[in-house]
Amino acid sequence: MTAPTTKRAWKLQEFVAHGANVNCLALGHKTGRVMVTGGDDRKVNLWTVGKPNCIMSLSGHTSPVEAVRFGNAEEMVVAGSMSGALKLWDLEQAKIIRTLTGHKANIRCLDFHPYGDFVASGSLDTNVKLWDIRRKGCIFTYKGHSNGVNCLRFSPDGRWVASASEDMTVKIWDLAAGKLLVDLKQHSGAVNSIEFHPSEYLLASGSSDRSIRFWELEKFQCVDCTDYDNNAIRSVVFHPDGACIFGGSTELLKVYGWEPSRCFDSVNMSWGKVADMAIAQTQLIGASINQTTVSTFVLDLTRVAPLGQVPSTPLPLSSSGRKNFTPDRPSTTSTKQQIPKPAEEPEEPGSILDDATEDNSSVADVKDLKEYEEVFKPNHKLALSPPRKMDPFPAPKEDDVSVANQMKSLAPFQPAVGSTKPSGSETYRGESRIPPQYRAPSLPPQQPAAPHQSYQTPSNKPAGLDPADFMPPQQPSTMAIGDYDALGQMSKGHNSMSALLAARNKNLQIVRAMWSSGNVRTALESAIQMQDNSVIVDVLNVLNDKPLDWNLDVIDLLILPIYKLLISRYEVHVMVACSSLKLILKTYSTLIRQNLAPPARLGVDISGEERHRRCVNIYKHIQDIRHCIDSKKYQRGKLENTFREIQLLLNHLDT
Repeated sequence: MTAPTTKRAWKLQEFVAHGANVNCLALGHKTGRVMVTGGDDRKVNLWTVGKPNCIMSLSGHTSPVEAVRFGNAEEMVVAGSMSGALKLWDLEQAKIIRTLTGHKANIRCLDFHPYGDFVASGSLDTNVKLWDIRRKGCIFTYKGHSNGVNCLRFSPDGRWVASASEDMTVKIWDLAAGKLLVDLKQHSGAVNSIEFHPSEYLLASGSSDRSIRFWELEKFQCVDCTDYDNNAIRSVVFHPDGACIFGGSTELLKVYGWEPSRCFDSVNMSWGKVADMAIAQTQLIGASINQTTVSTFVLDLTRVAPLGQVPSTPLPLSSSGRKNFTPDRPSTTSTKQQIPKPAEEPEEPGSILDDATEDNSSVADVKDLKEYEEVFKPNHKLALSPPRKMDPFPAPKEDDVSVANQMKSLAPFQPAVGSTKPSGSETYRGESRIPPQYRAPSLPPQQPAAPHQSYQTPSNKPAGLDPADFMPPQQPSTMAIGDYDALGQMSKGHNSMSALLAARNKNLQIVRAMWSSGNVRTALESAIQMQDNSVIVDVLNVLNDKPLDWNLDVIDLLILPIYKLLISRYEVHVMVACSSLKLILKTYSTLIRQNLAPPARLGVDISGEERHRRCVNIYKHIQDIRHCIDSKKYQRGKLENTFREIQLLLNHLDT
């Protein structure tokens, strides 16, 4: 028996999805063939998986889009923005349905109720909100997380909603009672993804601690945990029959079982920042984000254990005998009355916007009418026959030269004639950059270009002019340089760069030694006195990853170096300074504002006076920073939205 000649996992496509960075992405989990993306350009774009052209672009958000989600039937899409606003779109009608506001910070995650007219949203403000689409408002706010909410999922029966957070916990909320049902706390890192089992009372959670935990939902306890992966688990999804679960990290996709925990298979995907996964018939579709580009990947499940086993071999299912969900919607004429009614609270002011105003500012721009009608319009047609079954994506052959040639024909840059670059297979991590079904037209082989000459014939020679006078002078041919000379040119400047890096390393070791001994203030003062912005950037990067290490004393020391980095000509310095400034303003703006006035004179309050002095000094430098940000807020580029966000935070400091 010969080994398969096609790949079991491959990159389907890679394309530029937005004019600015892509922040979020979601696949349609009903078909696995549609995708929605949101970006810093404040647009929501819809795509067909495997095709590089945008079907429809939805505009109307006033800040970057940071969360998107399809409805269960893929007939609607909801998008949440940095400003905390949600927009709900009807894809069949190509128009906006609702605009909902109420969150006080970035929206991080969204989910649709399995059969009720509800949407849940999780935010950086630590709250989970439940929205009634028909009534146009928030009906309940679930409070309890201490950090941003990363993922939300409704249970298959629609009675619970689970939330995963940066605070390393998973919380399950009872919709009918309007209260916390259980708090699951055994992860040691941020929880990035959660998923309910399609039938059993079981919940899986993937975390930055590199593990997947399985929670039994009758006694609400952890019943199993996978071995630690090499990287954080970014996305999890159960197989539709519940036999196994797929866990995606930066490099690998692993197939796990539970009770007992075991890894059935591991596939090297190299997909980077994987944002979502969906099962489409016999294939798993994954999508990842890298700045302005989106990549999609395909895995053939018939060649992955345990799904690719001989049919007579039963899949290893859990033998726990636990209770099952009953997700089927009641089949009566009054179905909505039998849906468990969520608890309600008084509507928050400003949670409902004027629909007329929003309709004017929100536009659905159909880019590909034919594709749009094929993907989103079939529900309007009378279903006289079963829906057409979508064929799986064809797998490319191993080391398919034709695919490599297609990629080379599409590449914007071609090596010059005479280049020593080999003409063999050209793939990215061994995967195709374009859909395998695409076939570029074959072109005749190009002949090497001859040296530039000025041709002079009686029919084209201008009178009294010699065209050779207008051509660049011919350079005399030179012999190719030897290996020794080439190495000499390559190593030019190496000694000076090595000395620079050695000095920087020495400075960092000094700062590290002081920091490790507990003299944090002395370490920061030494770093500042070194007059090396690179050292300050390294120190700020460490502090940005440890928000709890910040205090008024640290801010007082570093606020001036942060201002100097903001006016640096190096973009990386500006980006690090902006990250530190946002952290300071989000965490300490209230404390700074409250201590600008001198403490009451009811005795000697040394600590209060020192706190007042530091806050006044910090506020003074922040005003200088404000002038700097005001001059940069209209600057185009990667930092445009960052400067605007900082300006909003600065305005909050004065309120």
